[in-house]
Amino acid sequence: MNDIPQPSGHDTAAFGGQPHRIVERDGVRYTLLGTAHVSRASVDAVRAAVAEGPYDTVAVELDAGRLQSLSDPQAMAKLDLVKVIRQGKMHVFAANLALAAYQRRLAEQLGVEPGAELKAAAHDAKARGLKVELIDREVGITFKRAMQALGWWGRVKVGSGILVGMFADEEVADEEIERLKQGDMLESSFGEFASESPALYQTIIAERDRYMAAKLREHAGPASGAREVLAVVGAGHMAGMARHLLEDQEAPSSVVPALEQTVQKRKVPWIMLTLGTLILGGIAWGFYKGGFGMGASLLLQWALWTGGLAGLGCLLAGSHPLSILSAVIASPLKPFRPGIPSGAIAAWVEVHMRKPAYGDFMSLRDDVQSLRGWYRNRVSRVLMTFLLTNFGSMIGVWIAGIRIIGKVAS
Repeated sequence: MNDIPQPSGHDTAAFGGQPHRIVERDGVRYTLLGTAHVSRASVDAVRAAVAEGPYDTVAVELDAGRLQSLSDPQAMAKLDLVKVIRQGKMHVFAANLALAAYQRRLAEQLGVEPGAELKAAAHDAKARGLKVELIDREVGITFKRAMQALGWWGRVKVGSGILVGMFADEEVADEEIERLKQGDMLESSFGEFASESPALYQTIIAERDRYMAAKLREHAGPASGAREVLAVVGAGHMAGMARHLLEDQEAPSSVVPALEQTVQKRKVPWIMLTLGTLILGGIAWGFYKGGFGMGASLLLQWALWTGGLAGLGCLLAGSHPLSILSAVIASPLKPFRPGIPSGAIAAWVEVHMRKPAYGDFMSLRDDVQSLRGWYRNRVSRVLMTFLLTNFGSMIGVWIAGIRIIGKVAS
């Protein structure tokens, strides 16, 4: 295994001045080309390297979903919102929407599409008949692992940052652009949270360095026939990937699944079951201790607080009247269906009552740049229905629970 020093002179000029490292391992020569995701020079350097280099394989810092969104402007219009809701992926959808909004602001401000060099690498390599490998981890998996690595307050901060990112319409700060030139799109999208949180940095940057290095080893070698591999990655990943290519001894078949694993939600949500048991027990105790009048009063409080605040959240989202009604009815029944949030039910009704049209998907990235656009676009309104209904229901559960337990204990 060898880490060949970065070439100088003519070789450096061949990469357009972009940083790069060459590593040889197990008979394969890996050329890591570090790029800036918002640089026209990076696009030119990548195209020149693919066209003139001796490579038989081009690896790109993308997953299948991100490549599709870069290559197909209509990819968003093919999204099945009902399926997203059923699979419980609305939070991941929100994160992807925030990333798309951030990228759109960058494109408008800098005049270059973020990730254009990655798109060019994949398309040019395919046009030349070279093997193309997508080596980055799926964004949804990275987001889930990042959230699981944080504590409750960290998740609140990142979630708030995502919401702010979706609504923000101001220009991206110069220092943030400079950080992006040397770093990573996901890291910049999470803003200052990645630099403040070692756990978040580990998941978004360090883990992906090792993951992409393992994917490179997985797709190269005697079995694949790859001998000269060009890996186009963000400059912030280059050093870490080179180190892992040189030092990692664990087989890629073990590394990749381990870094794709996410903690599955407990089939039995003990916290919600315990809270629900306490509240229902309190209401039952109210009937037993104070008779029908007291029990009915506690039950009414539970229904009014949970259903009322969930309905209010749904109303603030501009949802259909039937969506609001479903939120009001579903929220008081939460203890009997702990795995299905009220927001998912309201969002499902909203999708069916106001089915998003093709134009809603196509204009989504532009509409989420303004508050008016959020309410005008049926896709973003489904997302607001989900988030605000759940937020109202959560507040209602805690207020009603505290009042009921306090009443019974007095």
